Amino acid sequence: MAKITFSNSSNDFYQSLKASVDAYFTDNKIKKTGDWRLFSKTIILIGSAIAMYLLLMLGYDNLNIFSALVICGFLGFVFASIGFSVMHDANHGSYSTKPKLNDLIGLSANALGASSFFWKQKHNIIHHTYTNVDGIDDDIAKSPIIRHCESQKWVPAHKIQHLYLVPVYALSSIFWIFFMDFTKYFKHKINTTEAWKMSAKNHVVFWITKLGYLIFYIILPIMVWGILPWMLGFFILNAAMGLTLSFVFQLAHVVEKTGFEHVDLDETKNIETAWAEFQMKTTSNFAMDNKVISWFVGGLNYQIEHHLFPKVSHVHYPAISKLVMEKCAIYNIPYHKYDTMSEALFSHFRVMKSLGKRSEILHQQVKAA
Repeated sequence: MAKITFSNSSNDFYQSLKASVDAYFTDNKIKKTGDWRLFSKTIILIGSAIAMYLLLMLGYDNLNIFSALVICGFLGFVFASIGFSVMHDANHGSYSTKPKLNDLIGLSANALGASSFFWKQKHNIIHHTYTNVDGIDDDIAKSPIIRHCESQKWVPAHKIQHLYLVPVYALSSIFWIFFMDFTKYFKHKINTTEAWKMSAKNHVVFWITKLGYLIFYIILPIMVWGILPWMLGFFILNAAMGLTLSFVFQLAHVVEKTGFEHVDLDETKNIETAWAEFQMKTTSNFAMDNKVISWFVGGLNYQIEHHLFPKVSHVHYPAISKLVMEKCAIYNIPYHKYDTMSEALFSHFRVMKSLGKRSEILHQQVKAA
């Protein structure tokens, strides 16, 4: 795989910031992990998901197809929120101080159809270390379907990628569940990075939870509703989940204010900034004052704070964001943010439209390839 190094010899910004954040938790006598806000959210979200699933499965006689499809859409949105608010913290080890509880709650990823084993490496290690590094970061490795940055090869379809983004994002969770996880499993690779070696337990959990997903989300619903209503409901559920997951993560890294790097396979490259400053360049916040959005997206609209302190629960991001902004002002480091979600959304579409244009440089790249 390619290798990236950071110039961490000058790391005053992060050391000073970390000291301030540590002091915040120490002085206020609070833990960096979740508290009643996270635990109550877990009960509300998972309880709501179970209730909607049971309503669909047991309330067949009292539901018309339109009502059932509406519930499927809401269920997909709640699934995404569980991913943001519960699974995400747990698999980062920030849900609880107890590792076993984190691992257990982290299996909510498997309940949603994904694999917590591969997610931990893909997200915690690869994405968080090499954010927006084309050639390593799997989150932006969607070419040739979608072109996320200038270093990725241009193809004619990219001219309209801003128009087909929505259907692609809508299909993303289905693609993840039925293709990407199995690709990682059998190829033992996550993009260009070798996957962790799986233990016997990891193999068993992977296959049992995939079988469980097959039973609870495909076989049983078909038995209750029939194949055509199931297909429509399954698509709507995953479309709602895929769109929600995709847009929240894209608004954090693929907007006009964020930057990218590129590294070729087997290349060793040195980034001329410290890792923390690199995170500031490649990450952006949005809708920080909107408490409703913050609640449903698990604080991931505070993506800067999350990338700098991934072991801190999202319930603490609003408080520590003030400390981050203060240090950024002192060290003259840009703090990227959009005041509203719509501003970030429009910025994302402008970026994707711009990346779809065929410039002379891109034409030369295509000819050379």
